[in-house]
Amino acid sequence: MSRMADRVKRHSDDSTGDARRDRWKSHRAARREEFVAAALRALAEHGPDLGMEHVAAEAGVTKPVLYRHFTDKADLFLALGHRGTEILFERLIPAMNREEAPLPRIRKSLDAFFSIIEEYPNLYRLLVRSTFADRRIDSDVVAEDKEIIANALSALLGDYMRAYQIDSGGAEVWGHGIVGMVQNVGEWWLERRTMSRDAVVEYLTMTIWAAIDGTMRGYGVTIDPHKPLEVNRIIKLGGGDAAAGW
Repeated sequence: MSRMADRVKRHSDDSTGDARRDRWKSHRAARREEFVAAALRALAEHGPDLGMEHVAAEAGVTKPVLYRHFTDKADLFLALGHRGTEILFERLIPAMNREEAPLPRIRKSLDAFFSIIEEYPNLYRLLVRSTFADRRIDSDVVAEDKEIIANALSALLGDYMRAYQIDSGGAEVWGHGIVGMVQNVGEWWLERRTMSRDAVVEYLTMTIWAAIDGTMRGYGVTIDPHKPLEVNRIIKLGGGDAAAGW
C-alpha cells in the first residue's frame, strides 16, 4: 500500500471512529434525558423521598443500568435541577419580557412561576431540601437560580429607572426583595393551599405594583399600569446562566 493510500485509510478510520464516538455520546445523552423524565414521573408518584430504585423501576431498568448513566445520586439530582431550570426559564423569561402594560406583565410573570410549582410540587420540594434518597447534596440549585433571576430583574429595573432619569441605586434591593418575597409566598402556598393560584397571584401582583407605583410617584413619575410603556426593556441572562439549576 502506498504512503498516500495509507494516510487516506488512517484518516478514514479516524473519521469513522469520530462518528461512532459522536453517535455513542448522542445516545448516552438521549438515555440520560429518558432517565430524567422517568425520575420526574417517579417523583410525582413517590414524593421527594424517592430512591434510585423507584427511578429505575419507572424507567424499566435495573439500578446498575441507571448507574451507568449517573455516577451517583448527586449526579441524578443535578440533572433534575437542570431540567427544572429549563422548565422555569422556558415559561418565566418569555412572560417577563412581554411587551405589555406593567400590571399584566407582572401578573403573567407571577402566574408562570406559580404554574410551575403547582405542576411540579415534588420537584420543587426536592430541590429546596437539597436531599435525594436520604443523602445531602452539596448544591443549592434553588438558591442559584434565585440569584440569577434576582440579578437579571435588578438589571431590568435599573434600566427602567435610568430611562425615567431616576437614581437606579435601589434596583438591586428591589430585584432581590421581589424574588425573595415571591419564593417565600410560593413555598407557603405550596404547603397550605388556603387560596387559589389565581388569588395568590393577584395579591402578589397588586403588592408588587403598589411598591413600584409608590416609589415612582415619590420621584414625580406617574405610570399607567394598564398602558404599555413607551420604553421596553427585557430580561437578559448570561450565556451559562440557563444551566445553573432550578
